Amino acid sequence: MIEVADLWKSFGTNQVLKGISLRIETGTTYVVLGGSGSGKTVLMKHVIGLLKPDRGAVRVDGLEISRLEGKELTEARQRFGMVFQGAALFDSMTVYDNVAFPLREKRRSDRLPADDIRNRVVEKLKVVDLGEDVLDRWPSELSGGMRKRVALARALVSDPQIVLYDEPTTGLDPITTGYVDEMIVAAKRRLGITSMVISHDIAAAFEVADRLAVLYDGRIAAEGTPDEVRRSEHPFVQKFLSSWFAKQ
Repeated sequence: MIEVADLWKSFGTNQVLKGISLRIETGTTYVVLGGSGSGKTVLMKHVIGLLKPDRGAVRVDGLEISRLEGKELTEARQRFGMVFQGAALFDSMTVYDNVAFPLREKRRSDRLPADDIRNRVVEKLKVVDLGEDVLDRWPSELSGGMRKRVALARALVSDPQIVLYDEPTTGLDPITTGYVDEMIVAAKRRLGITSMVISHDIAAAFEVADRLAVLYDGRIAAEGTPDEVRRSEHPFVQKFLSSWFAKQ
């Protein structure tokens, strides 16, 4: 579904990505791990076409998104849903209006009737195990885990092929983190979603990933299944994972 080929990106003299290559198969969850400044977010911005590479390519379902502009890029982005760090719900909107937002923002010719929008919102809330009783609540009335669920429902409401998660467990307590991990796995299982997760949360990454990549200094230090990455002999990977494995 997603192929990143020899991706390079710099900002002035700061070389952030240095030849990143990876493949994300359809219907799988791929986690990109790394410390602050390792290039995780820059990589995700290339996947959705917010940044253009200095060199290399990003292909989504065979379409080279790194070459698209304007209307073609906008249409390509319809394949994506996005779960932002901290959920990023609109405080001035109810749960219903937050989840319905992507559908209402479509071009007039593509916009669904009000009844269809409501049905779609309720359907996607059910996918994340929320009922109609939350429709009229405000984000301030939700727990951290519920806000994440509403954010995922909003990402799913347009029936995307791919969902991108930006640090989905940052700032959450261990119990809520577990709920979010379950949510990511359930979305893949129920809908066949292809997921890319950017994270520094090692425990959560090993819980949800089919494959992982560990970024270090703009390069992939280790890549593979969770077990393969666990056995990596790269010094940074061993150090990065050691504190978590010591607790297991």
